[in-house]
Amino acid sequence: MAADKQRGRDAKFSTACRDCARLAAHLDDIRVRYPGYHAGPVAPFGDARSRLLVVGLAPGLHGANRTGRPFTGDAAGVLLFETLHRFGYASQATAVAHDDGMQLTDCRITNAVKCLPPGNRPRPDEVARCNRYLSAEIGALPTGGAILALGRIAHSGVLRALSLPARPYPFAHGAQHVLPVCLTLYDSYHCSRYNTQTRRLTSGMFQDVVRVIARHLPATVPGQARS
Repeated sequence: MAADKQRGRDAKFSTACRDCARLAAHLDDIRVRYPGYHAGPVAPFGDARSRLLVVGLAPGLHGANRTGRPFTGDAAGVLLFETLHRFGYASQATAVAHDDGMQLTDCRITNAVKCLPPGNRPRPDEVARCNRYLSAEIGALPTGGAILALGRIAHSGVLRALSLPARPYPFAHGAQHVLPVCLTLYDSYHCSRYNTQTRRLTSGMFQDVVRVIARHLPATVPGQARS
């Protein structure tokens, strides 16, 4: 019982977290270079009781690292919020600042790594160290909920958070995995600028993935679009 309580305390997210020395030092430097930036661990956005959890990789330098909200002000957030708005999960199609009025419905957005990594590349040990936060976020999902993993690292982070082996649940764009914890994992290529500009991920491809999720999670609010 005491061990369970300690794990619960350890998994409580804090914007003061400095567990990864390399990331903490990088953020210290960013804070000097960009004094107006959030430049700290970025908390999840949205109600913890939501049925859909979107998991990205890590904050972007001039996006979430600046605004303090996942995918907000970031090129990767353009397609994400457009699509979430289309299917009734977001109150507006663009997210530019933490106080822009954006509201999520039945959706929560987080990252596998909560701090900006140098070169946008977190190390495996940093992904692993941050995983306890993701584990707690997934643990808050209601039975029958859905997780949308944006990219292979997010996908792997979800499996690690649930102590599930990788082999039975391979990452592939558009893949769906029914997990033995009464949750369904959906995969998509990350909606990064590189992927959208190279057409590895098109708006249609991403909408197709979210459309399947929306059908799996029928609307609970009158007037919401789910088609």
